[in-house]
Amino acid sequence: MFELTNKQALVTGAGSGIGQAIAETLARSGARVWVIDRDVAAGERTAELIRTAGGIAEFSALDVSVAVDAMQLASRVPILDILVNNAGIGHVGSLLNTEAADLDRLHAVNVRGAFNLCKAFVPAMLERGQGSVINLASIAGIVAVRDRLAYTMTKHAIVGLTRALALDHSQTGVRFNAICPGRVETPFVQARIAQYPDPAQAYRDMASTQLNGRMARPDEIAAAALYLASDEAAMVTGSCLMVDGGWSAGK
Repeated sequence: MFELTNKQALVTGAGSGIGQAIAETLARSGARVWVIDRDVAAGERTAELIRTAGGIAEFSALDVSVAVDAMQLASRVPILDILVNNAGIGHVGSLLNTEAADLDRLHAVNVRGAFNLCKAFVPAMLERGQGSVINLASIAGIVAVRDRLAYTMTKHAIVGLTRALALDHSQTGVRFNAICPGRVETPFVQARIAQYPDPAQAYRDMASTQLNGRMARPDEIAAAALYLASDEAAMVTGSCLMVDGGWSAGK
């Protein structure tokens, strides 16, 4: 099950964290992976890790917020079966300490970035009549998260984008789904926790929103992406797959 041999996959924000885990997981399942990140060193490191493990990967630098660059990338990738829009950034703040520039910055990457990659790659998928597009949303795309106004807005937009794409392009053979993680123990989050006076308590506080009492690992999010990318998910489109330790079920 979940065999991706001869599939071509592209993962944005694949230099670290969830994106890196997804790229490595898809490669282990047989896909040739295009590793995309604006951080050249991080992206090349992921591609090299995949090749060292026996997989096939190629790195390309890209700022997803630049539409013309996304189109140029698509011209270099003749066939794509799996598109994972993972690149994203965050911001802490309520309305009172969120400026318009903060919202614009998040929207450019989180929303326009996913739109730009879809605009660049989906038409060819539709022409071929097959493909899987996976957008990384968040628990913040389903419920509001305190002091994350701009982030919550953009992740709700990703959920809306996913559902609209699935509806507009139903019965085409191309599927559109979103993954909505809760808190994930990425290197970024680990570094943030380490800055607290009591890192262990900080971890418990962050993890407490999830009913199972811990954060997800990046590979657990990658497992969800593998399923959605595979032919076993042929009946799944327009879905928002929650990988949140029960957060969305309520407290």
